[in-house]
Amino acid sequence: MSGEHTLKAVRGSFIDVTRTVDNPEEIASALRFIEDGLLLIKQGKVEWFGEWEDGKHQIPDTIRVRDYRGKLIVPGFVDTHIHYPQSEMVGAYGEQLLEWLNKHTFPTERRYEDLEYAREMSAFFIKQLLRNGTTTALVFGTVHPQSVDALFEAASHINMRMIAGKVMMDRNAPDYLLDTAESSYHQSKELIERWHKNGRLLYAITPRFAPTSSPEQMTMAKRLKEEYPDTWVHTHLCENKDEIAWVKELYPEHDGYLDVYHQYGLTGKNCVFAHCVHLEEKEWDRLSETKSSIAFCPTSNLYLGSGLFNLKKAWQKKVKVGMGTDIGAGTTFNMLQTLNEAYKVLQLQGYRLSAYEAFYLATLGGAKSLGLDDLIGNFLPGKEADFVVMEPTATPLQQLRYDNSVSLVDKLFVMMTLGDDRSIYRTYVDGRLVYERN
Repeated sequence: MSGEHTLKAVRGSFIDVTRTVDNPEEIASALRFIEDGLLLIKQGKVEWFGEWEDGKHQIPDTIRVRDYRGKLIVPGFVDTHIHYPQSEMVGAYGEQLLEWLNKHTFPTERRYEDLEYAREMSAFFIKQLLRNGTTTALVFGTVHPQSVDALFEAASHINMRMIAGKVMMDRNAPDYLLDTAESSYHQSKELIERWHKNGRLLYAITPRFAPTSSPEQMTMAKRLKEEYPDTWVHTHLCENKDEIAWVKELYPEHDGYLDVYHQYGLTGKNCVFAHCVHLEEKEWDRLSETKSSIAFCPTSNLYLGSGLFNLKKAWQKKVKVGMGTDIGAGTTFNMLQTLNEAYKVLQLQGYRLSAYEAFYLATLGGAKSLGLDDLIGNFLPGKEADFVVMEPTATPLQQLRYDNSVSLVDKLFVMMTLGDDRSIYRTYVDGRLVYERN
């Protein structure tokens, strides 16, 4: 199901970043702002984009122009790390990572063995993404294959660009959530055959993290990646110091945490590692050399007391980074709020995150980290037409502050610090309106 064949026309103020960059200083020169712009969409793709005056003659008389002047239209946000089966446990109190998993996460994920429950929560999850302007996400399911079926079914109804996978976990978790090396291989293989590249859906091989996968299961993950080299890999890395020490106990023959994944062939392009808060120098180098990516999850890292991600180092090492909400350790589906917390995390390290850089990480930079920047992330002709109409003055405080902002970068910064789901006026996926604020 793709966007209708009829041409669609959208008018308003637009902002995007026209090319990927290797350092944040390049973003301002790649940023494009059109105060009175026109976006033409055909079959779910960008047909033409530019100044209203330059393009209005292309609009047939029979086409109604969607006029969003006074709003700001941006590419859809990209969430590079999120757990859909943890939506109902956001805000679970008082634990750090390993205790939090055992006390809150695993009992919640057990409920997803019920397909109908998984379908109900998939519908809720996707509605939350859309009401927050997120149009692409890299998503953890649970160990149950039906959890992934339910999510992909829901995403397929609106032809959403989504990457997801079944958790592989055969040890160090409750018996009711364990698979085996063999069963995880066969179940993942069936899901890949059923869903990978089905419409805009893509599959990620998803070992939860090294402590919950035996060497035998990691071997099966490697086998899957070798058999389906165009799939993604999605897991966690160096989130918490106790977790890192545990990995060293479980895999003493390996040279650190990342080396476990590397030796099993699970690094490289389209391999995304969430958190990476406590990387060793050699791990930074290996992520760079293998062209692997990091999901920066500030609300989660603060909530669980995990630590502060070093974005400056990622830029220096040329490691791709996208933003992740990490629901349910993360505390918001909203990318604006996630960027707000990222700013604070980086301030504590003496690094000032500019609004342009933040905007890049949430759109084209996130797309690049997922290997999707040829498909999404800006308004270049041929790109998939996923975009968000934002209301910069959704609250009285936003209105006051926005009216007292002069430059574009200041206005964007106000939106990322004061904005939330009320700032999302409309969300479009595949060129079609899929969410409108009441």
